[in-house]
Amino acid sequence: MGAPGRSALDALLPTLRSDLDIDVCVVNGENAADGIGITPRLADRLLAAGADVITLGNHAFRRSEIGPYIEGSDRLIRPANASKNTPGRGLTVVSTSNGARLAVINVLGSLFLDPATSMFEVVDELVDQAVSQTPLVLVDVHAEATSEKVALARWLDGRVTAVVGTHTHVQTSDARVLANGTAFITDAGMTGPHDSVIGVEAELAIRRMRTGLPVRFETAQGDVRIEGAVIDCDSGSGKASAIEAIRIPFSA
Repeated sequence: MGAPGRSALDALLPTLRSDLDIDVCVVNGENAADGIGITPRLADRLLAAGADVITLGNHAFRRSEIGPYIEGSDRLIRPANASKNTPGRGLTVVSTSNGARLAVINVLGSLFLDPATSMFEVVDELVDQAVSQTPLVLVDVHAEATSEKVALARWLDGRVTAVVGTHTHVQTSDARVLANGTAFITDAGMTGPHDSVIGVEAELAIRRMRTGLPVRFETAQGDVRIEGAVIDCDSGSGKASAIEAIRIPFSA
């Protein structure tokens, strides 16, 4: 979320990768540019900080300059159920530091986000494409409704390694491995300022809610932390054995 989140990743992600023995790292960059969207420069910065893949969401194209960049990138993906006329792709496969390969799928939920197509209409084909290349598959489901995220995880249980929810900026306490070996968390949380209203200066968000008038939002600055999840899995079977939500404080 904005400059505070980027600064936290710059400072801490390389050390976290080492300390936690991370083989591959996926970052949702939906709010990297002042809280809305992402630019080519910031995508490069997240990748340089230690992200192997960047996923997006409903603000994927709020910055017009990202179109040509994402069209030529195999490490920045957008929701697969966006319009077919949208630049980029919703599935990519990357190598991990231990020699395995991870497929990453990005989909968008329907409630309040209005994708071109329901994620349930495209996800089976995407998963088939992914598992034809590697047993390790992670799905970033960028959605408002917790029910949609849980339903997708249940539908994919045993067919993918993990389903990780993003979008709400609020980390949930339900990290678990489902019955057939798929790790799941409803929302991985927000890397950014938590002394805020989901990353926005609280006074500005409250003013808009109380008055109904337009207010220009600004990214907050206080209580910055990295939030996410660490998943243990078997690179041969693609099954997950553990998932743990993490919360790392950061002081500039």
